Formats: sequence, structure tokens, C-alpha cells
Amino acid sequence: MATDIDLSDNSFWSQPYDQRMAAFAELRARPAAPLFAEPRFPLIKPGAGYYALTRHADVVAASRHPELFSSEPTSNSIPDMPRYLASYFGSMINMDDPRHARLRRIVSRAFTPRLVNGLKANIEGTSTHIVDDLIAHRAGDFVAEAAARLPMQVICDMMGIPEPQHPMILAHTNRILAGSDEEYTGVPEDASPLRTKLVGPLALYRLIRSGRQLHRLAAALGRERRRHPTDDLTSRLVNADLDGEALTDQEFGSFFILLVVAGNETTRTALSHGLKLLTDHPDQMEMLRNDFDGHIVGALDEILRYATPVTQFRRTLTQDHDLNGTPLKKGDKVLLFYNAANRDPDVFDDPDRFDITRSPNPHLSFGGPGPHFCLGAHLARTEMTALLRELFTRAPTIRSVGEPDRLTSSFINGIKRLRYEIQ
Repeated sequence: MATDIDLSDNSFWSQPYDQRMAAFAELRARPAAPLFAEPRFPLIKPGAGYYALTRHADVVAASRHPELFSSEPTSNSIPDMPRYLASYFGSMINMDDPRHARLRRIVSRAFTPRLVNGLKANIEGTSTHIVDDLIAHRAGDFVAEAAARLPMQVICDMMGIPEPQHPMILAHTNRILAGSDEEYTGVPEDASPLRTKLVGPLALYRLIRSGRQLHRLAAALGRERRRHPTDDLTSRLVNADLDGEALTDQEFGSFFILLVVAGNETTRTALSHGLKLLTDHPDQMEMLRNDFDGHIVGALDEILRYATPVTQFRRTLTQDHDLNGTPLKKGDKVLLFYNAANRDPDVFDDPDRFDITRSPNPHLSFGGPGPHFCLGAHLARTEMTALLRELFTRAPTIRSVGEPDRLTSSFINGIKRLRYEIQ
């Protein structure tokens, strides 16, 4: 077991980001993937531990071979997900083929580049309204006023979710991805031992409650669209019949949660980090502002690489396998640390340098190559491009101010608040 660096200790994830990345650099330099004891969760039996995959080649190999590195029984939690959680969060990211392929066939029709391009006018219009408000305010919280607002509006419009329910959805997605952050657990890090013991049960209760509320919303919306079909994504999914295949109520509910959570959080996180990174590197901001069309593709890739919104996903070995010097046994758990892979010096020249002209840039922020590559990657790029274009066209003097308020989480490299000013 690795002892000097403990990725299962919540205190590790509250350290400054540069310190965490330095720790991952140490892990990446080791001859074999280190084994960590699993964190403890209430009412869930801990497993035998997990191996941390931190090298780019290892993460790519695991992603390319789902027959060896399985997403079942779960990919988005270190412990095996109990049935009462799987009913809400057991989406297709926690499945292998053929179950995964069946669900992806049904839902992928809503995420083709052609269909996403059809949303472009709506995304650009929403970005215009957001920048109108930023210019009017001149200062405030960039996360609440822009980075979280755009993907929330886009996803909810896609799904046909009424405007009054948007704040509720945002609150529940925040709780689902809260990790060990004291703002969402309600228990500070320096609390008494008795209060500290409440962190796990409280977090689990809130997770279940948020999953149940979103699942109920999905069920109600699905019933309404079956009775009265429209042209929104909910209607297309609940009424889909692809070669006799359609989503069950449970499948639609779990996919709904996956979409509103992942569709909001990752884009929100990338946009927040983007403003901070461009502010901290004024030469890169100037380059993008002077030739937006020439540099935006590279800028998005570099923001995604450098920030890596989703830190890790889990895989489980289906048989004994030697992974580049790490002997793994059937049933072993591995965590694919995309943040560490995206700073691998064997792949990226001077990996700690932020450079929007970096080419090639084979980052893994949408997942590694294979069947689980992010379905919403094109949508995320379209949203980020639209908002950044509006910002640098109409508010070119926007800057982040001070340090961001970061989320304490081993799963999402989130920013809760980031102050901005337009000079």
C-alpha cells in the first residue's frame, strides 16, 4: 500500500492544486502503479483497495480494452454501488457491451454533430444574454453568472425542463458531485470527532435524496412526453424505438441524471478554469483575443488538458493482466487518473506549461479512446466556443480576480466560485 501519499484521505483533496499535481508526478514516476486502501463509506463494505493509473499509456490501454478493464459493476465510485444507489445512478457509464452499446445506440442520435449544430443558434443566443448581464454587472461570481448558467440552460432546454425547475436541478447536481466538501456535507474539517462521523451518513442521505428527486422529475417529464410528444430530447428518448429498442423508465431516469449532472458540471468546470488560466497567462489570452478563430480549438484542448474537469473513473479487471509492469488480478480495481495522464512528460512536452498552441494535444479529458468516450464532447466544445467568443468580442477586458473557491473532491476538479471583473 502507498502510505506517503494517500489519495483516499480527504485532506489530500483539500491541498492546493499544484501540490496535488506534484504528488501525482511522484506517483507517475514509480515503476508500477501504487495500491491504495479504499476510503470508507457508510453502509458500504470497503474493498481490497485500488491501483492508481497515472501514466498516459496506462490510462489509454485500460480505456481501449473494456474486455479486460470493465466498467461494471460501477465506474463512477470506488466501492461497488449498492442496489439502492444503482437504481438512480446505474447509467450506461457503468455498463459494458452489449448493454452499453444498446443504450448508446438509442441516445446517441440526440448527440450527433448535425443535431448539436442545430442547437447552435440557441447556445449563441444564451451566451449573448449571459454576456449582456456580465457587462451590466461589471463584477461578480463568474461561476454562478456564466459558467454554470450556460450549460444548465442548454441542457434544460434540450430536455424540455421548465424554467422554474432549473435552480432545483442545479442544487441537486451540486450535491451529487459534492465529494467531501464541507459546504455540502455541513461538517467542517476541524469538527469534533462525533460530528466528523456524521459526514458519511449525511453525504449518503443527500446523495440518495438528490437522486430520488431527479429520478421523479424524469419520470413525470417522461410520462408527459409520452402523452403529448414534442420535439425536445426527452420526447425523442422516451418515444424512441430503434429497431424495436426503447428506453425503460429506469433507463431513462438514470440517463436523465447522467445528462443533467455531467452535461452541467464538466462544461461549467472547464469554463471556470478557462477564465482563470487565461487571466494567469495574459500572453495566451492576448493571442486568443487577437485571432479567436485561429486559436479557439487549441485553446479549448489546452484548457481541458490543463484543468481536467473529471479527475478519475474506475475500472475492474475481468482477468489477470500485466499492465506495463503492474501485475493485476481478476477483480482488482484501478482508477484512471486523467489529470495525471494529462501531465505525463512522456506525451506532453513541458506538461506544466499552459500553451494554447500545443500540438498535438492528445489529452484524455473526455475519457480515453474506446466505447466510453464522452458522448457530449461536441456539445461541450460548442458551448465553450460560443461563450468565449461573446466574452472576447464584447468584454475583452474581463479577468478573474483572486483565487478560486475550489471544490474538495476526488472526482471533479470543480470551482465553486470565481470572482471576475470587467475593467
